[in-house]
Amino acid sequence: MRLQCEVEVISRLLPTCGLRGRGRATRALLSLGRPPGRVRGGGVYLMVCTARDRSGARYKVQENIERFFTRFVEEGKATVRLREPAVDVCLSKANASNLKTFLSAVRLAHQGTDIGALPLSALVPAKTSEVEKPKTKMIITSRRDYPLTKNFPYSLEHLQASYCKLARIDTRVLCLKKLRKLDLSHNHIKQLPATIGDLTCLQELILHDNHLESFSGALCSSTLQESLQFLDLSQNKIKALPIQFCQLRQLINLKLDDNELIRLPFKIGQLDHLRFLSAARNKLPFLPSDFRKLCLESLDLFGNPFEQPNPLVPSIQLKIPLTLLECAARATINYRIPYGCHLLPSHLCEDLEVAKTCQCGSACLSSFIQITVTMNLHHVAHTVVLVDNMGGTEAPVICYFCSLDCYSQFLDRYLQSHG
Repeated sequence: MRLQCEVEVISRLLPTCGLRGRGRATRALLSLGRPPGRVRGGGVYLMVCTARDRSGARYKVQENIERFFTRFVEEGKATVRLREPAVDVCLSKANASNLKTFLSAVRLAHQGTDIGALPLSALVPAKTSEVEKPKTKMIITSRRDYPLTKNFPYSLEHLQASYCKLARIDTRVLCLKKLRKLDLSHNHIKQLPATIGDLTCLQELILHDNHLESFSGALCSSTLQESLQFLDLSQNKIKALPIQFCQLRQLINLKLDDNELIRLPFKIGQLDHLRFLSAARNKLPFLPSDFRKLCLESLDLFGNPFEQPNPLVPSIQLKIPLTLLECAARATINYRIPYGCHLLPSHLCEDLEVAKTCQCGSACLSSFIQITVTMNLHHVAHTVVLVDNMGGTEAPVICYFCSLDCYSQFLDRYLQSHG
């Protein structure tokens, strides 16, 4: 049986000599087995191989372990205290499941369990690849360098594979559970697999310059909503983002430049951690009402065909009298009545998720008045890239009204201020 982890062997005699250990663990391969050539009945040994000593140091196991320290075994840490020599073998950064299995085997060997019942390995020198420090970063910038037969190192935290002409995301990449940054820019990827959501540590996802036409709602509902902080979807062919997009609540930096977006996410104001937003050179005619809730450090909306707002020409979609569905929807949201797919049909839940908010604070579903008004983008961002070549920093934003009365009150104020 073998275990890869970091090891520090500390002599308990050092303090008596006024000395201290280095306090630094090193990458190692631990093996539990019998030395080659031993006659049947020989003892079981624990061998620790490191890059500096690949032949390894051997420690007898049977009736030679004073104590196991396993309080932090779920974190991949444990200590085996030996009687002779008087050392502590401190293990860390191990796979928790593998560590528990290894310690169980060592415990059985210590208790004198029959050798035939133990999962023993040959005590042979470790290969260089088994004791070298795990690779955490790999950068590939050409198709020629892309690994076709070899697996990616399991320990990768940062992977860049650009200019490789990838048409889809390699399933081997989706097995890299420690990945924090994934850069697949400058490829030919058309679709994202839902299994990207299984990369629970992923903080940065860069998909600049691909052929994406959509971003899956399933990804927005995955574990990415807890981890993803940086998302670059620039220079693709995306026309709209899903309703669920705003579940990615940890997003800090979002790049949407050079797509074909005709609208931004309806509930974009829910991205309360968002600080950097760029959606330049898209096809945005106006901004969603929720845009006012953002609090950004930097905003770039240059090159969008924004409409000229005219509050005096409303789009009236009022239904009088209100339908029973509209009344129930407004009451559900206004009184914060809990709801979910276990209580309502899924399509009604989706409708409630995109309910509009009137200037008075009340909700409206499909009965409303809609206008666009001018908003100075400095109200939501500290730094604003000019919207057009004329030096403007204003853009049209949608406003909703739940009734004629609310629209009339707005109109009175508007006419007074522009009178």
